Amino acid sequence: MKTIFLAVFLRDLQLAKRRRIEALLPIVFFIVAMSLFPIGVGPEPQVLRQIAPGLIWVCAMFAAMLSLTPLYASDLSDGSLEQMLLTGESAIVVAAAKAASHWTLTGLPLVFATPLFGVMLDMHRDAQSVLVLTLMLGTPMLSLLGSVAAALTLGLRSAGVLNILLVLPLAVPVLIFGTDAVTTVESGQSPQAHFSILGALLIFTALTAPPASAAGLRIALE
Repeated sequence: MKTIFLAVFLRDLQLAKRRRIEALLPIVFFIVAMSLFPIGVGPEPQVLRQIAPGLIWVCAMFAAMLSLTPLYASDLSDGSLEQMLLTGESAIVVAAAKAASHWTLTGLPLVFATPLFGVMLDMHRDAQSVLVLTLMLGTPMLSLLGSVAAALTLGLRSAGVLNILLVLPLAVPVLIFGTDAVTTVESGQSPQAHFSILGALLIFTALTAPPASAAGLRIALE
């Protein structure tokens, strides 16, 4: 089980090196969107500080959506997806490895880029730290939910649009608690309750999303 997980995970990282433009697209989108918003709303620090948590979270969510469609589609087109599922290993392990590689290539760079934009949007240091922690807990859920959506829409023509429609409603609680945690710490209160809820949501998603993705893959390949 660990062998197939590591093999799929490392394979996706290796393929990302060969498709650098495709792999960098979500990061470029995040940087461009975050850079343009201050120009649009004005340079007032109070306004930027107020919209910063929600702005960073929304941009991170849409950046994660950009790379969902090829998550399984490229493997389906070259036949490697069928080979993975024919190895005798559980499809749940394959789905979990794909979600992990998606987060490593997309979610983790967004987390690392967040402090830079926190400074640009004049966020306080405590608020930046809380925002980074919420993204560390929340972005893996986006990858897990995106894995389910990508599996369910595998082979469909309008898969990209359907992925967004499927994932965004499920990701709303993550957005709410992620931004509220920053607002709470800015008001001088403890964000511990928000971290606990995000942690519980992450555990629940990690337990349920891979089986749902595996079921979607089996349906798509039948």
